[in-house]
Amino acid sequence: MKPAVRYTVLGLVLGLAGAQFIRPAPNNGVAEGPQSLVAQRQVPADVQKMLQRACYDCHSDHTHYPWYASVQPVAWWLNQHVTEGKAELNFSAFGRYSPKRAASKLRDMADEVRERQMPLKSYLLVHGEAKLTDADIARLTSWAENLADEIEP
Repeated sequence: MKPAVRYTVLGLVLGLAGAQFIRPAPNNGVAEGPQSLVAQRQVPADVQKMLQRACYDCHSDHTHYPWYASVQPVAWWLNQHVTEGKAELNFSAFGRYSPKRAASKLRDMADEVRERQMPLKSYLLVHGEAKLTDADIARLTSWAENLADEIEP
């Protein structure tokens, strides 16, 4: 092996090893605190369970991390997804949304779920339990749209 190739490979190995020590802060707050959706609004138990299994990992202040989340660069990628997901809709901070924004978030959620854009296909690959059936989708979207109409007719 040529010295230039050897140094490049060595640099990559050392870089990946060093990256293991640079970790994003975990998303391990409280999913259902005083500002959460379930604390602010009536959420039927079946809907709450769907939200917990299919949405909360990326759309709440608490993520259940798989074992591979401690390996870089996977942890960075997961952190980016969680950060983006919470920026779009955070069930843990739902009480901080204005009525107009809360209703809009619920309607957007219903559209995304109905169109099978959520949960993400990449998430479903390793979280089969998050897959929503047609009945789940109908129940979740109906509930979200009804609550949106209640919040802001």
